[in-house]
Amino acid sequence: MTKSRKPSDSAGMRLRNITLVLRTVQAERQISQADLARRLGLARSTVLAIVDGLLELGLLKEQGPGISGGGRRPMLLTLDDRAFHLVGVDIGAKHVTVVVMNLQAEVLARQHRPWQAREDPNGTLSLVEELIGRVLSESRAGRRQLVGIGVGVPSPVDARSPGHVSPVVMPHWAGVDIAARLESRFEVPVRVENDANLGALWEARWGHGVNLDNLAYIKVATGVGAGLLLDGRLYRGSRGVAGEIGHLSIDNAGPLCSCGLRGCLNTLVGTDSLLVRAREAARGRKRPAFEKLDDLIDAALAGDAIAVSTLDFAGRQLGLGLAMLLNLINPALVVVGGGIVRAGDLLLAPLRETVAKHCFSENFSHVRILASRLGESSTARGAATLIFDEALENPSAFFKGAPRKLQLGN
Repeated sequence: MTKSRKPSDSAGMRLRNITLVLRTVQAERQISQADLARRLGLARSTVLAIVDGLLELGLLKEQGPGISGGGRRPMLLTLDDRAFHLVGVDIGAKHVTVVVMNLQAEVLARQHRPWQAREDPNGTLSLVEELIGRVLSESRAGRRQLVGIGVGVPSPVDARSPGHVSPVVMPHWAGVDIAARLESRFEVPVRVENDANLGALWEARWGHGVNLDNLAYIKVATGVGAGLLLDGRLYRGSRGVAGEIGHLSIDNAGPLCSCGLRGCLNTLVGTDSLLVRAREAARGRKRPAFEKLDDLIDAALAGDAIAVSTLDFAGRQLGLGLAMLLNLINPALVVVGGGIVRAGDLLLAPLRETVAKHCFSENFSHVRILASRLGESSTARGAATLIFDEALENPSAFFKGAPRKLQLGN
């Protein structure tokens, strides 16, 4: 019995070693074979065999000579950004965004459409299919180079029904299997994930949180959500509902939320709520009312008192919810994302001030609170990153049609 398991065990070990090599190259951006062997504690012959296979497959390439520590200059290895492509989809409440990304997290093509997605699942998925086709065509990414498609949704995703959104949050989508439809159309793996979780994953792999194991990503859009990276892994909870910070009740006498509670963050700082607040404050004045979030932010940046006050309110309410989150999970980093972060310190200054007043001092003194550099693009890029992350954990995803010797790293 022991002998019959050896080939399988050996192949599994080689795939794990391939994962270690790829993750280390991805994290370091460029590294020599000798440094890989030292870093991973693997024999040089093992690393050499893996690297040779990955060079032939096209996952790695030689970047050029590095700095010598004595003797011949070592050849540096990096991911070959041309070898494979990843598609990321952001299905927002009022938009659809699709990107195609290479293995260096560079966006090769992007398509964005305003769209009322909550009420129209079939129309939305038809649009997603169209935009995926467009970005693949624009980027000249062949189907054989496509590793998979990640999809971000403004809803919890239960691991027991991984292709579906929550019918409570998006009732019109009840019974719609997003993953099955897109897999049938494009014949690649499709993963569906909560949008805030994808923002957290992006920040951990490519953004402010590289090399951090504990961080929170707060997405402020039509609703408010939190993605949590704890001990290096996304934390989803038992039913995929962790991080629903938008349903923290901040004001018991506040507006009624769709969840049945009053004064939830969603009702106070969600985009629609902020615009209603600003319009009511501006009622009667001659200049046009605030139609979009960009109008509000542009006015605030130009010094409009009502717009500045609205963003200050948003920062302080968000700060109350964030203080509770910090006291619970003690992250090293909080990144705030969504279109609202373009307001900069008009939002973040009152947010940080409120967190400092309502948070346990030890938690606040060791946390950084930053704005995402990506704004509204973080979900789509995070969705593509999810596919990359899963492929690194199971490198056989890269081996479609590759010789067996490459699959096993021999």
